Amino acid sequence: MRRVWTTLIAGASLLAAAIPTSRADEPVGLIFDTDICGDVDDVLALGMIHALESRGECKLLAVTVSVDNPKAAPFVDLVNTFYGRGQVPVGVVGEGGAKEDGKYLPMVDQLDDGKPRYPHDLTTAPPATAVLRKALAARPDKSVVVAQVGFSTNLARLLETPGDEYSPLTGAELVRAKVKFLSLMAGSFQPIDGNAHYIEYNVIKDVPSCASLVEKWPTEMVFSGFEIGIALPYPATSIERDYGYVKHHPLAESYILYNPPPHNRPTWDLTSVLYAVHPDRGYFDVSRPVTVTIEKDGFSKHVDDANGRSRYLILRDEAQKARVLEALVQLSSQPPDHREGARQ
Repeated sequence: MRRVWTTLIAGASLLAAAIPTSRADEPVGLIFDTDICGDVDDVLALGMIHALESRGECKLLAVTVSVDNPKAAPFVDLVNTFYGRGQVPVGVVGEGGAKEDGKYLPMVDQLDDGKPRYPHDLTTAPPATAVLRKALAARPDKSVVVAQVGFSTNLARLLETPGDEYSPLTGAELVRAKVKFLSLMAGSFQPIDGNAHYIEYNVIKDVPSCASLVEKWPTEMVFSGFEIGIALPYPATSIERDYGYVKHHPLAESYILYNPPPHNRPTWDLTSVLYAVHPDRGYFDVSRPVTVTIEKDGFSKHVDDANGRSRYLILRDEAQKARVLEALVQLSSQPPDHREGARQ
């Protein structure tokens, strides 16, 4: 036990050095739109958001799920409850959303001695568009960042919504008024293994929605392409060592169920979250303005455009990679700041 807490203390010191804390401004309001179900980087990214909120650096306003699986929303609530934030609103894509199975979603039904391993109380969730509109309408202008790390279905639908009980504004007007920028894990902007026409998964699962979103989204968009996350593999040694402060940890267990260590999983979704909360900390370089077009096959074509609303992340060198990866690992493995959800 002494070794575990020594590790945590050392990790906290490293995190303080890696991510300087400033509370001069109000924490950014963050909406997390995720296809949590398939890959495990969504789960690590959600845990990372809770660490950032515990540090006073963001406020998780809502989580919306872009994959149609009945266990996905309860799983989000499971993770939120573990971190003591089971009250965070959760919305779902519903009919017409991409359907997927999930290797770690059965955790919502896991029992130990007849009791839930991970307590949670959400069984069904409202439509994502309603959750998004309510969350945005309640915030001051230009105070929200949206991190989309899955399919574009929810956000494309949001743009088409009319005024309602939450706001008389249309979805596009509401986004323009409330959102600073959209940080999204989608597409590819550098050749992948020599392939300059790489078709990225988050795009091809709903090409029409992604094409519509990229064309109509009214604020700046910053893409974390496939090449960014794959260049920053999460070390399996962290899964084996850094989450042992409780008997059962939903992030570590999800990682193991998805693909057991030794497996260093790319950190695609974590990079979009880190940039969403800390765009000005130099973790990434960013491209010149570009215009992005999603072609019919799902390829994310981009051209330089001084008036373009989009940019994409760039990893400059190995030193920058090391700094980003250290931040991702330390944030993901940071313990909850209150321990209620961690008493297993």
